Amino acid sequence: MKKSILTILAFTVLSSITAQEKTELPGDTSLPSSKQELEKLAAQEKGSYKYSVEDYFKKPKQSSFQFSPDGMYFSYMEKEDDGKRHVYVKNTATDKVTRVIEEDKDLIRGYGWANNNRLIYVMDNGGNENYHLFAVDLDGKNQKELTPFDGVRVSVLNNLKDQKDFMIIQMNKDNPEVFEPYKINIITGDYVKLFENKDLSSPISGYDFDKDGNLKAYTQQQNGTNYVLYYRLSEKEPFKKAMETTWKDQFGILEFNYATENPHDAYVLSNLENNTNEIILYDFAQGKTIKKLFADNTYDADGIETSRKRGYEVDCYYYTGEKSEVIPVSETYKKLDKRFKKEFKDKEVTITNVTDDEDKLLLYVGSDKLYGIYYFYDVKKDTFKEIFNLMPNLKEADMAEIRPIEFKSRDGLTLHGYLTIPKEAKDGKKVPLIVNPHGGPYGPRDTWGFNPETQLFASRGYATLQVNYRGSGGYGKEFSQAGNKQIGRKMLDDLEDGVAYVKSLNMIDDKKIAIYGGSYGGLATLGSLVKTPDLYTCGVDYVGVSNLFTFFKSFPPYWKPYLGQVYEQWYDENSKEDQEIMKKVSPALNVDKITKPLFVVQGANDPRVNINESDQVVQNLRKRGFDVPYMVKYNEGHGFGHEENRLELYKCMMGFFAKHLK
Repeated sequence: MKKSILTILAFTVLSSITAQEKTELPGDTSLPSSKQELEKLAAQEKGSYKYSVEDYFKKPKQSSFQFSPDGMYFSYMEKEDDGKRHVYVKNTATDKVTRVIEEDKDLIRGYGWANNNRLIYVMDNGGNENYHLFAVDLDGKNQKELTPFDGVRVSVLNNLKDQKDFMIIQMNKDNPEVFEPYKINIITGDYVKLFENKDLSSPISGYDFDKDGNLKAYTQQQNGTNYVLYYRLSEKEPFKKAMETTWKDQFGILEFNYATENPHDAYVLSNLENNTNEIILYDFAQGKTIKKLFADNTYDADGIETSRKRGYEVDCYYYTGEKSEVIPVSETYKKLDKRFKKEFKDKEVTITNVTDDEDKLLLYVGSDKLYGIYYFYDVKKDTFKEIFNLMPNLKEADMAEIRPIEFKSRDGLTLHGYLTIPKEAKDGKKVPLIVNPHGGPYGPRDTWGFNPETQLFASRGYATLQVNYRGSGGYGKEFSQAGNKQIGRKMLDDLEDGVAYVKSLNMIDDKKIAIYGGSYGGLATLGSLVKTPDLYTCGVDYVGVSNLFTFFKSFPPYWKPYLGQVYEQWYDENSKEDQEIMKKVSPALNVDKITKPLFVVQGANDPRVNINESDQVVQNLRKRGFDVPYMVKYNEGHGFGHEENRLELYKCMMGFFAKHLK
């Protein structure tokens, strides 16, 4: 059972800011709507509802539960009255609780146990995604910033279970465009570079270390579109080319196989011989597949879990279909899976944390109607104990069904998605519809489970449609490639075809259809208001791209090596033919076609979608006399992380929808 050490998730502006301070803030500070204007917008939602915005979007009182590796301690984040979430450690024998990490103005973006005595955590500055790594003892002492480098982004590659004071990280410290691996001492902060990523024309995009910290393979990018995996048989031998693919293919090491005497066997995720990603056992010494282990004909395989305690025996394979699916392999895991299904019936059960002895499991149990409950499972005693119900105020009986759907696009492609159905629709009433395209667009996909956004919408009588349009991840390479250079074109057709499908169910008020999305979903929102202005009643653009030309120019440095792939997936800014398409599908250049109300939301420090993307749309629409409410938060990046900002966002969004859909 593999354990992840660290999971990376992604203030109201003062009215008395001086002129000098204004010039230092990102974007055009004259554009954002005033506090009073936003309060007036939020007040458009009238009526009495059983659940408030806070009920859905206040952060849980406690969250992020984890065992120490030896199970002697139990950690969690707890929210104070001021909204700050601090990390606490509880001694499981004495019940003594200690606050070990304090959250200040910047959010704790993730934390985890490095060993039995020390924790690590990451923070950035106002949402800029330049994560810094910190470490602290379990009693809150000896806190140290391990990567105190401005403009540098860090991530953890390997936690080195058998070298408790060390881990392997990667940073773009010596060049902002590329990442290099370092072995770092989590007590002293001393580090040593393990490999140089110095060929900027063909940079290394990924490293594969074994459990002992040996670099066994790396993947080098060539021409921005090809990938070459290099492997070495020992540290004394040179790296040799093991596999070459294009970005359209998948061949990546999941983990090395430590259950065999052959040190060159590895579990690999590959689609070289299959449309969907499959899990294979591959021998790098012989350069051949030993065995195909798991594949699904419709959905990509996601990964594999092994047991360190039981000599790295394979426990299960997993993938995301209509719902999350686990395929038990070992007898141990088969018993666990059977036990979980008996206890929790049709709920989804995820093992989020496990002790080194694998005698204590932390389970997360949820569904489309259950936000989530953490349970402690004692393997030896075969007992379950509820640890924390994240949102006990939200009763399952009051929540809406999230139904998996399948339909055909106008050109014959099979599309999947989800429809959240409010109780009013089940009672025979025709309800407004909110179309909610996911971000990405390439790679991510919508999944089944509790969604506070769509549940909030349903509580107000709105149905929500989520379409995994062409290019979305998880459905195989043919479906993924069908999305190439279809931004603003067939990707939007898929959303429209989804609307037509929902209309056929006879539950939607055809004259009350909104569209709302974040990131690429924001671009899809703007693009839909341009392409089919008569279909939608209004739209909400949340940290969305608006102009492909300026978007490409604002990429962070570490995205530049991927431009070749971007040009093949999105559009090529150097091609005259693509430039003409880019002009047509960049909403900021076509605002004259937008005729319906729009609400724009932006984080000022967003490194992915620069604030200029939103400023352009607001400026251009207001020049045409449009009243465009515009929310900007100057302590946020690509999505709002601060609780007070999220609450204000959804209150204003509900007011905006009430104004235009009711």
